[in-house]
Amino acid sequence: MKNISYIINGVLAVAIIVLFILFFTSNRGNTGDNGNSLKFTEGDSTGVLPIAYVNIDSLLINYNYAKDANDALMKKYNSSNATLTQKQRQLESEAAEFQRKVQNNAFLSQERAQQEAARIQKLESDLHRMAQKLQEDYMVEQQRVSSQMGDSLKLILKEINNAANYQMILSNTGMDNVLFAKDGHDITQKVIDLLNSRYKQPEASK
Repeated sequence: MKNISYIINGVLAVAIIVLFILFFTSNRGNTGDNGNSLKFTEGDSTGVLPIAYVNIDSLLINYNYAKDANDALMKKYNSSNATLTQKQRQLESEAAEFQRKVQNNAFLSQERAQQEAARIQKLESDLHRMAQKLQEDYMVEQQRVSSQMGDSLKLILKEINNAANYQMILSNTGMDNVLFAKDGHDITQKVIDLLNSRYKQPEASK
């Protein structure tokens, strides 16, 4: 019998980091010119080329909300998977018992055997529906977390840009977008510090 838990295992392929990167890269190019600009040191290329980037890998590793949200999602996944595994084992046990009775002619009538077969089939259908529902709930929660992080990031970038007046802020994962840049263009730590300063961790996670 197929492993029902595989139905939700695919959810991990749609990891929160992917959702967050997609959200961020779709909003790149954020500018905000209010007449204010950073005071650049002499020879600093950021004054000549007002572009910055954020390392998304570092951001997700060090942003407290991202860490807490990922932990909560993993707990939700593990709980759902444990529930499905328990239900699946119960189904397999009852299906095996049914097969044993059929082989030993233990049913009093064919009608009784058909009723038991229908009952087990319903259990399997219910299990598939439960797996689908748990998967949908998990993906909705992923989307909510991704949206929350994206909104927080946009607010922080806007605040930073009110002073820095960058013409463009890029996202970078590994070497996907920025193959080389001087240190002055990397504003990741500044973004992380501001995000963490605004995030209040739930009491249970402190």
